[in-house]
Amino acid sequence: MGEHHVSERANEEQLQAFMRALLDDVAALERLLEEDRIESGVRRIGAEQEMFLVDRALRPAPVALEVLERAADGRLTTELARFNLEANLTPLPFGGGCLRRLEAELADVVGRAAEAARAVGADVLLAGILPTLRAGDLRLESLTPVPRYHELNRALRELRQGDFRVSIHGLDELEMTHDNILLESCNTSFQVHLQVGAREFAPLYNLAQAVTAPVLAAAVNSPLLLGQRLWHETRIALFETSVDTRPSDREGRQHKPRVHFGDGWVREGALEIFREDIARFRVIMTAETGEPPLAALARGEAPDLRALRVHNGTVYRWNRPCYGVADGVAHLRIESRALPAGPTLLDEVANAAFFFGLMSGLAERLPRIDLEMPFEDAKANFFAAARHGLKAQLAWTGGRSLPAPELILTELLPAAREGLAAAGIDAADIDRYLGVVEERVRRGQTGAQWALGSLAAMAGQGTPELQCRALSAAMLARQQEESESGGAGRPVHTWEPAALEADLDLLRDSYRTVGQFMSTDLFTVRPTDIVDFAASVMDWRHVRHVPVEDERGRLVGVVSHRALLRLVARGAAASNGSAPPTVASVMHADPVTITPETPTLEAMRIMREQRVGCLPVVAGERLVGIVTERDLLEVSATLLEAFLREA
Repeated sequence: MGEHHVSERANEEQLQAFMRALLDDVAALERLLEEDRIESGVRRIGAEQEMFLVDRALRPAPVALEVLERAADGRLTTELARFNLEANLTPLPFGGGCLRRLEAELADVVGRAAEAARAVGADVLLAGILPTLRAGDLRLESLTPVPRYHELNRALRELRQGDFRVSIHGLDELEMTHDNILLESCNTSFQVHLQVGAREFAPLYNLAQAVTAPVLAAAVNSPLLLGQRLWHETRIALFETSVDTRPSDREGRQHKPRVHFGDGWVREGALEIFREDIARFRVIMTAETGEPPLAALARGEAPDLRALRVHNGTVYRWNRPCYGVADGVAHLRIESRALPAGPTLLDEVANAAFFFGLMSGLAERLPRIDLEMPFEDAKANFFAAARHGLKAQLAWTGGRSLPAPELILTELLPAAREGLAAAGIDAADIDRYLGVVEERVRRGQTGAQWALGSLAAMAGQGTPELQCRALSAAMLARQQEESESGGAGRPVHTWEPAALEADLDLLRDSYRTVGQFMSTDLFTVRPTDIVDFAASVMDWRHVRHVPVEDERGRLVGVVSHRALLRLVARGAAASNGSAPPTVASVMHADPVTITPETPTLEAMRIMREQRVGCLPVVAGERLVGIVTERDLLEVSATLLEAFLREA
């Protein structure tokens, strides 16, 4: 998320002062480039690890601040939500055993976070999107209490002029609006950094744009969001919409979203991108900028360029240029943001090795990728990989179009091997990490494919809540195996499908609230529909209750099987030439409702005391589910069976 120490809501004078500082930073960067004062001839790699904190039920655990206090590790920091953490790893020279050292530090820092989390009843889970997340986890109280995040939420909502809208279509569909930016916190990534020289920045940045798609196709790990099967890497679609600040009435005016892939090859270098992002995207965060950068330049020192870095942290290119200063020397990095967290640390470092190897190996083979393929192909590849993973068809040089596995196995993995060898990476490490990618591609089992295959194997067993928990439990167990074995765990291509847990405590945790098992595949009628239609719906769908919605989608009543029987008994349903009775004449208006957070025992009490056979579940005025006597009977039977088996 970039810098944390930013100003709270700025007035117009502060915004103008920050913009002045931002322009001064651009001028200073221009001088650094002109005077060749950006470090060159050096390759370093780095990474940022984002992670979820989960409770015993594998649900989001909002304990980030407590974990940070216990861990007392300067590499760990907050993220947007209280159930997320981020670790910033030590930059390493690109060569020798750097990949092995990267994996070792990952294991160390994640292990320290996990140890601190367990002390407060939680654990660390690596997943692109946590399968057990629910909409109720994304309320504003889950926002980390840091001024930066509250200001970011306020500023982005103000630019958006209303709620954020999400529309993602995959195997299932997700259409929703949300009143804050916490949808972004559903995503966790493994972001990798590559330091490059100023003069080589443009060709290497363009190369990063081209290779991101095939690397992502082999790394996808986020097929589920709020229980829906969407893209193989749903993070890509979700992040682009979760902080989309374009007001809905301007989305057709060529306004670009703050999260984007880009629209063309870079011609000049990093300065070109920084300038475009300042011109295109309004300042939404300010910070104390300190000494003018030209004063530092006059002393022969590298300026901090704090304003530039703060603004750059609010524009989320999938490959983002970064400026930094280390040991008094200015440098430039390419930050690749598309790779997901998990499924294991070994898988993550294997993905990083593939990316770094391609950046090294193809720089010689394809020094001007912008002359070898249209930018539109690179961009289309990126979204095809996110949607379909290894099932994507990717365009490549020479006007060719190849299945992702064929391109990766026949051309890109050999190029990555050459690139890592040319950088002096230890041969055993090249075999270890690229071997993981190769086997994953040959077997066709990415993290996303494993999750989707597991869900297919569990079809018809348990509730969707239990299935998502089984996925999360299997991920956590295998990540902990990796930790306990000193990093020699099993990568995802070797995993067997997840299975439903039979543990009584776990089952009990899965049925604590009605939102965990309510029926969400609803068939509804309107007050003006004829009764015969409602009766037909009940007959066709084998249900005894049908919710009634008005034209705005608000719940206004419930039609029960019993009400229809009473109508028939009175003879009112018989055709006698008069207008047929409507749903409005038989529905129970203003029904008793509950929310997804209503405890299951409370729902049972309400149903018993109110003598009703169903309870519509609403969020605000919107109908989101229904709980019936049959649902509660199935819950009771499942728990009783587990109890008797355990006894």
